[in-house]
Amino acid sequence: MRSEYDAAAFGAANFVPLSPLSFLRRAETVYANKPATSYAGVTRTWAEVAGRVRALAGALAARGIRASDTVSVLAPNRPELFELHFAVPLAGAVLNTINTRLEADTVAYILRHSDARLVFVDPALADLTRAAFALNDAELPVIDLARAGAKGFGQASYDDLTCAAPLPWSLPDDEGQALALNYTSGTSGRPKGVIYHHRGAYLMALGTVAGWSLPQNPTYLSVVPMFHCNGWNHPWAMAIVGGHLVFADDMAPKTLLDAMVAHRVTHLGAAPVILQMLAESPDAPAQPFDPPIKVMTAGAPPPPAVLEKAAALGLEVMQVYGLTETFGHISQCLWQEDWGALPPPERAAKQAMQGVTFPMVEALSVLDRETGAEVPRDGATQGEIAIRANTVMKGYYKNAAATDDAFRDGWFWSGDAAVLHPDGYVQIRDRLKDVIISGGENISSVEVEAVLYRHPAIQAAAVVARPHTRWGEAPCAFVELRAGHDADEAGIIAFCRDHLAGFKAPKSVVFQDLPKTATGKIQKFLLRETARALGAQE
Repeated sequence: MRSEYDAAAFGAANFVPLSPLSFLRRAETVYANKPATSYAGVTRTWAEVAGRVRALAGALAARGIRASDTVSVLAPNRPELFELHFAVPLAGAVLNTINTRLEADTVAYILRHSDARLVFVDPALADLTRAAFALNDAELPVIDLARAGAKGFGQASYDDLTCAAPLPWSLPDDEGQALALNYTSGTSGRPKGVIYHHRGAYLMALGTVAGWSLPQNPTYLSVVPMFHCNGWNHPWAMAIVGGHLVFADDMAPKTLLDAMVAHRVTHLGAAPVILQMLAESPDAPAQPFDPPIKVMTAGAPPPPAVLEKAAALGLEVMQVYGLTETFGHISQCLWQEDWGALPPPERAAKQAMQGVTFPMVEALSVLDRETGAEVPRDGATQGEIAIRANTVMKGYYKNAAATDDAFRDGWFWSGDAAVLHPDGYVQIRDRLKDVIISGGENISSVEVEAVLYRHPAIQAAAVVARPHTRWGEAPCAFVELRAGHDADEAGIIAFCRDHLAGFKAPKSVVFQDLPKTATGKIQKFLLRETARALGAQE
C-alpha cells in the first residue's frame, strides 16, 4: 500500500542541485563590500570578484567552451586562479589545475590525456608550456595571465576576458556533473585523473566550515597550492563565510610571516614542511601570534617536534587526512580537552594522528582487506583505510580498470595501512601504495625507478621513503651497479634531476645488492626498514 509520505515528491521548490557556485552567488550580495582577495596591493570585494567571474564565464562561452570541456591552468596561487574556480564551472566546463612543479613530459601527458581545450598560463610558466606543446606536437589556445597590455604568448590576456559580456548565474542540471579534474601520481609512472563533481565540492566546503569551525569573514593566507585538491577545496569554502583570501608572491618564510602580520591572518592551510620553515625561520616574531592562527595541515603526518615548534610560534594546528580521490581532507585530529594536561611531546604525538571523520563523511574505517571486517580498536592491528562519503570522486578519467579496483564492496579503498585506537581515532602506520609524500607532494616510486633504470651504470633499482628532517620524508634510492661500471651518489642524483622534476629526485642513494624473493621480486619492506634505520636525512 502506498503511504501518504510517499505521495509527496521533490520538485523545483524543494530540490536544487548542489554546487559551490551557489556560495559565490550568495557572497555577491551578503558580502558585497567585504574584501575577497588581496594581492600586490590590489584588493577586490566579493561583488567585484563575482562580476569578474561571470564575465570570465561569458568569455569562455564566447570562445566555444561548452559543457564538460576541460580547461587547464598552469599558475601559482593568485586571485585569477581563485576566480577560475568559479568561472570555469559556471561556463559548464571542467577545471584542470596542473602542478606547476612538474616536468614538461608529465605536463604534456596531462594536457593530452585530459582532452584540454584551452589553457590559462602564468607568464613565468610560458617556457614549460611551450616545451609541453612541443612534446605533444600540438598547441592549445592560451590565455595569458599577464595583465592587459603586457607582452605574453597567449591569444588573449586574462584581464581582457574580464571585460566580456557576463553569463547569468546558473547551476548544473545534474549535481553529479564533473566540476574539476585533478591528477595524482598514484603508484604508476603516469598520473591518474580524478573526477570531482559539484555535489562533492559543495558538501566538502560545508563540512570544512563545520569541522574547522570557520567564523564569518576570516582572513585566509593562500598557501595550499590550488593544484592540490583545488587548494583542499578552501577556495569554495571561503565563499560561504565571506573570507578574505590573501596571496603572497612566494612561499619563502619571510614573505609568509610578513603577510601574516600585515593582514592579521586568522587561518591558513599548509604542509608540515611549511610549518617547520615558519617555526625555524630567523624572521619568526619574538612573541607568538596572539590570538593564535588556526592552521590545517596535511600530507605526511607532521613530526611531533614540528607541532611543538609550531605551537610555540602561536600556530594552532589541526592535522587532517585525505587523498586527491576524496576531495582532500576527510578526517581530522579533533582536539580533546584532556590532551591539554599532557606533556608537550605526548600532546604533539596525539595531534599527529589522522583522527575521526569530518562532518560530511559518512564513514571512515580501518578494515581487514580480506574479510572486510573492521579491525579491533587496539592501536596495534593493521588494516586498510576505507571511506564512504559524498566527497569521494566519481572515478578516474578514462581508466575504468583503476576505478573498479578502487571501489569495492561499497567502499573506496585508500591503499593506506592504519590502526584504530580505543577512542576511535585512526593512525596511519604505513602505506600500501609505493607513494612517497615529500613536503606535501606525492612522488611515485615507480616513476623515479624508471629513470634510475635508464642510467647506464645501474643494474637494478628500488625507491622507498626515508625520513627527512625538512620534508617529512624523501625518496631514497637503493641501486645495484652493473659489473664493470662505477657511479657515485651525486652523479646519480644529478642524472635524476635531468629527467625529473627536482622534488622527485632521490635525496640519498644507497649502493647494495637488492633483497629479492625467489621469483626475483624486490622486497621493498626490507629496504624501508633499512631506510628508517639510516635515520632522518638533513
